[in-house]
Amino acid sequence: MHPDDKEILQLAQDSDRQNEALVLLMKKYKERLYWHIRKMVIIHEDADDLLQNTFMKAWKNLRNFRGDASLYTWLYKIATNETLNYINKKKESLLNEDADMEMMLGNMLETDALFSGDEIQKRLQKCLLALPEKQRLVFNMKYFDDMTYEQISQILGTSVGALKASYFHAVRKIEAFIKNEVF
Repeated sequence: MHPDDKEILQLAQDSDRQNEALVLLMKKYKERLYWHIRKMVIIHEDADDLLQNTFMKAWKNLRNFRGDASLYTWLYKIATNETLNYINKKKESLLNEDADMEMMLGNMLETDALFSGDEIQKRLQKCLLALPEKQRLVFNMKYFDDMTYEQISQILGTSVGALKASYFHAVRKIEAFIKNEVF
Protein backbone atom coordinates (compact mmCIF):
# COMPACT_ATOMS: atom_id res chain seq x y z
CA MET A 1 0.00 0.00 0.00
CA HIS A 2 1.40 3.36 -1.02
CA PRO A 3 1.26 6.35 1.31
CA ASP A 4 -1.07 9.15 0.35
CA ASP A 5 0.28 12.31 -1.24
CA LYS A 6 -0.42 14.36 1.90
CA GLU A 7 1.90 12.13 3.92
CA ILE A 8 4.65 12.42 1.30
CA LEU A 9 4.31 16.20 1.22
CA GLN A 10 4.44 16.41 5.03
CA LEU A 11 7.65 14.37 5.05
CA ALA A 12 9.12 16.65 2.37
CA GLN A 13 8.62 19.67 4.62
CA ASP A 14 10.78 18.06 7.33
CA SER A 15 14.41 18.53 6.25
CA ASP A 16 15.42 15.39 8.20
CA ARG A 17 12.90 13.26 6.31
CA GLN A 18 13.11 14.64 2.75
CA ASN A 19 14.96 11.58 1.48
CA GLU A 20 12.22 9.38 2.90
CA ALA A 21 9.66 11.49 1.03
CA LEU A 22 11.57 11.02 -2.22
CA VAL A 23 11.76 7.25 -1.74
CA LEU A 24 8.00 7.07 -1.12
CA LEU A 25 7.31 9.35 -4.09
CA MET A 26 9.40 7.13 -6.34
CA LYS A 27 7.80 3.92 -5.09
CA LYS A 28 4.34 5.33 -5.67
CA TYR A 29 4.81 6.88 -9.13
CA LYS A 30 7.91 5.30 -10.68
CA GLU A 31 6.21 2.66 -12.78
CA ARG A 32 3.43 4.88 -14.17
CA LEU A 33 5.86 7.67 -15.03
CA TYR A 34 8.32 5.24 -16.60
CA TRP A 35 5.70 3.87 -19.00
CA HIS A 36 4.41 7.36 -19.77
CA ILE A 37 7.92 8.37 -20.80
CA ARG A 38 8.74 5.07 -22.51
CA LYS A 39 5.74 5.34 -24.82
CA MET A 40 7.15 8.62 -26.08
CA VAL A 41 10.85 7.75 -26.43
CA ILE A 42 10.54 3.97 -27.02
CA ILE A 43 14.05 3.20 -25.79
CA HIS A 44 14.35 1.79 -22.26
CA GLU A 45 17.64 3.50 -21.44
CA ASP A 46 16.31 6.90 -22.53
CA ALA A 47 13.12 6.40 -20.53
CA ASP A 48 15.14 5.38 -17.49
CA ASP A 49 17.37 8.47 -17.77
CA LEU A 50 14.37 10.75 -18.21
CA LEU A 51 12.64 9.16 -15.23
CA GLN A 52 15.71 9.89 -13.11
CA ASN A 53 15.74 13.49 -14.37
CA THR A 54 12.06 13.77 -13.51
CA PHE A 55 12.57 12.63 -9.94
CA MET A 56 15.66 14.82 -9.51
CA LYS A 57 13.66 17.85 -10.62
CA ALA A 58 10.73 16.85 -8.42
CA TRP A 59 13.03 16.34 -5.42
CA LYS A 60 14.59 19.79 -5.88
CA ASN A 61 11.15 21.40 -6.01
CA LEU A 62 9.10 19.20 -3.69
CA ARG A 63 9.35 21.57 -0.73
CA ASN A 64 7.98 24.36 -2.94
CA PHE A 65 5.04 22.29 -4.26
CA ARG A 66 2.04 24.60 -3.92
CA GLY A 67 -0.70 22.05 -4.39
CA ASP A 68 -2.40 23.87 -7.30
CA ALA A 69 -2.65 20.45 -8.96
CA SER A 70 -2.39 16.95 -7.54
CA LEU A 71 1.06 15.53 -6.93
CA TYR A 72 0.35 12.98 -9.66
CA THR A 73 -0.45 15.72 -12.20
CA TRP A 74 2.59 17.76 -11.15
CA LEU A 75 4.91 14.77 -11.65
CA TYR A 76 3.37 13.98 -15.04
CA LYS A 77 3.92 17.57 -16.08
CA ILE A 78 7.58 17.38 -15.11
CA ALA A 79 7.99 14.01 -16.87
CA THR A 80 6.19 15.28 -19.97
CA ASN A 81 8.31 18.43 -20.17
CA GLU A 82 11.53 16.47 -19.66
CA THR A 83 10.49 14.03 -22.38
CA LEU A 84 9.41 16.69 -24.88
CA ASN A 85 12.65 18.63 -24.30
CA TYR A 86 14.63 15.44 -24.90
CA ILE A 87 12.70 14.63 -28.08
CA ASN A 88 13.15 18.16 -29.38
CA LYS A 89 16.92 18.02 -28.77
CA LYS A 90 17.06 14.65 -30.49
CA LYS A 91 15.14 16.04 -33.47
CA GLU A 92 17.54 18.99 -33.68
CA SER A 93 20.43 16.58 -33.88
CA LEU A 94 18.62 14.89 -36.77
CA LEU A 95 18.26 18.25 -38.54
CA ASN A 96 14.59 18.59 -37.51
CA GLU A 97 13.47 15.82 -39.83
CA ASP A 98 10.50 14.15 -38.15
CA ALA A 99 10.55 11.29 -40.65
CA ASP A 100 14.10 10.44 -39.55
CA MET A 101 13.06 10.45 -35.91
CA GLU A 102 10.02 8.28 -36.65
CA MET A 103 12.10 5.82 -38.68
CA MET A 104 14.84 5.70 -36.05
CA LEU A 105 12.36 5.00 -33.22
CA GLY A 106 10.50 2.44 -35.37
CA ASN A 107 13.76 0.60 -36.05
CA MET A 108 14.64 0.67 -32.36
CA LEU A 109 11.23 -0.72 -31.52
CA GLU A 110 11.93 -3.65 -33.86
CA THR A 111 15.27 -4.46 -32.24
CA ASP A 112 14.42 -3.63 -28.61
CA ALA A 113 15.00 -6.77 -26.56
CA LEU A 114 13.10 -5.18 -23.66
CA PHE A 115 9.89 -4.63 -25.65
CA SER A 116 7.52 -7.22 -24.23
CA GLY A 117 4.50 -6.60 -26.44
CA ASP A 118 3.13 -8.88 -29.11
CA GLU A 119 2.95 -8.08 -32.83
CA ILE A 120 -0.32 -6.15 -32.46
CA GLN A 121 1.16 -3.94 -29.75
CA LYS A 122 4.23 -3.36 -31.88
CA ARG A 123 2.03 -2.34 -34.82
CA LEU A 124 0.09 0.07 -32.59
CA GLN A 125 3.34 1.62 -31.36
CA LYS A 126 4.46 2.10 -34.97
CA CYS A 127 1.15 3.80 -35.74
CA LEU A 128 1.64 6.07 -32.75
CA LEU A 129 5.14 7.00 -33.92
CA ALA A 130 3.64 8.27 -37.17
CA LEU A 131 1.36 10.70 -35.30
CA PRO A 132 2.34 14.31 -34.69
CA GLU A 133 3.98 14.63 -31.28
CA LYS A 134 1.05 16.33 -29.53
CA GLN A 135 -1.52 13.85 -30.85
CA ARG A 136 0.70 10.96 -29.74
CA LEU A 137 1.13 12.47 -26.30
CA VAL A 138 -2.60 13.13 -25.84
CA PHE A 139 -3.49 9.65 -27.13
CA ASN A 140 -1.01 7.99 -24.76
CA MET A 141 -2.22 9.95 -21.76
CA LYS A 142 -5.91 9.36 -22.50
CA TYR A 143 -5.81 5.79 -23.80
CA PHE A 144 -2.95 4.16 -21.91
CA ASP A 145 -2.75 6.28 -18.75
CA ASP A 146 -6.55 6.64 -18.50
CA MET A 147 -6.25 10.33 -17.62
CA THR A 148 -9.18 12.70 -17.83
CA TYR A 149 -9.08 15.60 -20.27
CA GLU A 150 -8.98 17.91 -17.25
CA GLN A 151 -5.84 16.21 -15.91
CA ILE A 152 -4.19 16.33 -19.34
CA SER A 153 -5.18 19.99 -19.64
CA GLN A 154 -3.39 20.77 -16.36
CA ILE A 155 -0.27 18.93 -17.48
CA LEU A 156 -0.06 20.28 -21.02
CA GLY A 157 -1.60 23.71 -20.42
CA THR A 158 -4.03 23.20 -23.29
CA SER A 159 -7.79 23.59 -23.36
CA VAL A 160 -10.00 20.54 -22.96
CA GLY A 161 -11.58 21.24 -26.36
CA ALA A 162 -8.19 21.24 -28.10
CA LEU A 163 -7.27 18.00 -26.33
CA LYS A 164 -10.50 16.33 -27.42
CA ALA A 165 -9.79 17.39 -31.00
CA SER A 166 -6.21 16.06 -30.81
CA TYR A 167 -7.43 12.74 -29.42
CA PHE A 168 -10.16 12.48 -32.06
CA HIS A 169 -7.65 13.12 -34.88
CA ALA A 170 -5.18 10.65 -33.38
CA VAL A 171 -7.82 7.93 -33.21
CA ARG A 172 -8.88 8.59 -36.81
CA LYS A 173 -5.28 8.44 -38.05
CA ILE A 174 -4.61 5.21 -36.14
CA GLU A 175 -7.77 3.68 -37.62
CA ALA A 176 -6.64 4.75 -41.10
CA PHE A 177 -3.16 3.31 -40.56
CA ILE A 178 -4.60 0.01 -39.38
CA LYS A 179 -7.17 -0.11 -42.18
CA ASN A 180 -4.51 0.58 -44.81
CA GLU A 181 -1.90 -1.51 -42.99
CA VAL A 182 0.72 1.17 -43.35
CA PHE A 183 3.52 -0.25 -41.18
